[in-house]
Amino acid sequence: MIRFFADRENITEDSIRLTSKDDLKHLVRVLRAKPGDPVMISDKAEFEYLTEIESIGENEVLLRIIDRQNFATEPETEVTLYQGVPKSTKLETVVQKTVELGIRRIVPVFMARTVVADKGNFLKKRDRLQKIADEAVKQCKRGIIPEVTDAMDLQAMISDIRENDYDIILIPYENEGGYSIKDALRDDPDGVNTRKGSKVALIIGPEGGFEEDEIDLVREALGRKVRIVTLGRTILRTETAGMAALAMIMYELEL
Repeated sequence: MIRFFADRENITEDSIRLTSKDDLKHLVRVLRAKPGDPVMISDKAEFEYLTEIESIGENEVLLRIIDRQNFATEPETEVTLYQGVPKSTKLETVVQKTVELGIRRIVPVFMARTVVADKGNFLKKRDRLQKIADEAVKQCKRGIIPEVTDAMDLQAMISDIRENDYDIILIPYENEGGYSIKDALRDDPDGVNTRKGSKVALIIGPEGGFEEDEIDLVREALGRKVRIVTLGRTILRTETAGMAALAMIMYELEL
């Protein structure tokens, strides 16, 4: 059953109004839905609803609520990906695949070795990336649409991480040889406690990797929660590293 998303102001005790033009077009013209057909609705925050089409109008579809429950498919662990901005369309792939794997938030970051230049027009690209995230959520039937933020520089990233108060900060780094994500999530040498439902920051470098002073800056600024980890013996491309690391995190904390 296909899933649609409704704003909370369109949800009452008994019914839901679906008003998005794109959703109406897809539901009515593509799926050829009719009164009485079942539809799954998410409120983007907490609940999913099994509904039945009550009426179809020109500007809205009215749905009768049959059942309401907490999200059944949404990971409890909240992972934010701070992704060094790659060139070409690689970031689109990163967004699509990490959304499928359970990411909660994606933050593009311009770093010292980022190949593409920040010309101040990233907002238009962000809208495209958010649309890709929206479509990926519908395909994999998640309950929450992950946010793709506007791009940041390294200092803004550090401030954002501080504001979000993560339980642990993971940085896969090619010069780290033996300390893995599994080690970081299982060990607790400094009172850092990770478990299902934790908030995790994952920082991935761009094509050229991190500069050593960037690693040092993040360590100094963010302190004891930072863990420098390896993803294995081979060096992964930037568009692969985030997906691989996220899959490892979800396996360790969710499964």
